[in-house]
Amino acid sequence: GDFWSDTNHAKKIISESNLLKSWTVPYKEIKSRFENASSLLLVADEEEDKEFYSDLLEEINYVEKELQDLEIRRMLSGELDQMNCYLSINAGAGGTESCDWVEMLSRMYQKWASKKKWNVEVVHLVSGDVAGIKSITMHFTGPFAYGYSKAEKGVHRLVRISPFDSNAKRHTSFASVDVTPEIADDIQVEIRPDDIRIDTFRSSGAGGQHVNKTDSAVRITHLSTGIVVSCQGERSQLQNKETCFKMLKSKLYEKEVLEREKALAQLGGEKKEIAWGSQIRNYVFQPYTLVKDTRTKYEEGNVQNVMNGEIDGFVNAYLKEFG
Repeated sequence: GDFWSDTNHAKKIISESNLLKSWTVPYKEIKSRFENASSLLLVADEEEDKEFYSDLLEEINYVEKELQDLEIRRMLSGELDQMNCYLSINAGAGGTESCDWVEMLSRMYQKWASKKKWNVEVVHLVSGDVAGIKSITMHFTGPFAYGYSKAEKGVHRLVRISPFDSNAKRHTSFASVDVTPEIADDIQVEIRPDDIRIDTFRSSGAGGQHVNKTDSAVRITHLSTGIVVSCQGERSQLQNKETCFKMLKSKLYEKEVLEREKALAQLGGEKKEIAWGSQIRNYVFQPYTLVKDTRTKYEEGNVQNVMNGEIDGFVNAYLKEFG
């Protein structure tokens, strides 16, 4: 009866137990499936049963993939990795072209997240003047959302023949992706009132200006670090302000943890330095199709698959190299 009397403590113990289970359960399943397949292979060998053989091969491939997924997860042992996260995409210079690119990327990430069975919610969206999206922030809820998504931080470059250009010239567009962990409510982050500026403005975007005439969108600028967060996804200014504060606290906490991890890494003399804000991936649609990561040199020829959310190859290659 005592266990449930302190609900916060109980919740903490349960989530720790679930985290342990998330390792032991899949490991045991993989182990037993592998052992079964191995012993059955001997049988299939004796019987020379081709169909049985190919079924077993499929099973072994499945086990190998599951094992790889677990191996990648083992790399997600940082303090922030298992948290939910916010993923923001902002258009670079280049007007309509870049806004269209942001829209394509946001679709790619939403498809990727739903493949991972995460919950996706758009908390901020500013439409482009002509088409596409200037800026969007999505909230991903699911196991290790930050750990996987952090691989996407940086500048994404698109090369294609523009659908907006009647001369059918090749265009290059840029969009920057930022990822922030969503910190739990029990993590204390001090924000002094004199260190922030809060601006409110009218929500924009499809139907936004007609739906609510109030200044419900909120932007908070953290003066000493220059971090800016915006939110206009909620119905009221108060809700937007709350979401904004949560995002700002998360960004400040991430900064602190990453600086601490960097200092430790330097002591250990390990890990390659990654500059955020640098170009991390090229997506080429014409004259050939290729998506190539500039950090890991991992590449995929089928650009359509990638745009449909098949980006695990890139994410896993990044995690294997930079953890």
